[in-house]
Amino acid sequence: QVQLVESGGGLVQPGGSLRLSCAASGSIFSIYAMGWDRQAPGKQRELVAAITSGGSTNYADSVKGRFTISRDNAKNTVYLQMNSLKPEDTAVYYCNADPYYSGSYEWSPFGSWGQGTQVTVSS
Repeated sequence: QVQLVESGGGLVQPGGSLRLSCAASGSIFSIYAMGWDRQAPGKQRELVAAITSGGSTNYADSVKGRFTISRDNAKNTVYLQMNSLKPEDTAVYYCNADPYYSGSYEWSPFGSWGQGTQVTVSS
């Protein structure tokens, strides 16, 4: 089981930027797909971005061109750079480590989740 700790959330004005980080425990980080989900109040949880062990990425249509996911296997860390933030990006963002991610817009049921970090975009 992989343990995940997210950081980097906070309050930002519309148009601003934030970078989320997710540090993972364990020596097998490099073989897991990693990514981020988010859940806003009253809305379904959605996959925001994912990156495979080989570096292939996948993004929700709503964040394409604004968010960038990356990973540093030497540091067991995955990042989500969020630019041009909008109020509708306000949500709790959760990090996931998935050993069986297929590259689609859904995670396998075998992933490990972090505790979440709040992102609020408001003036």
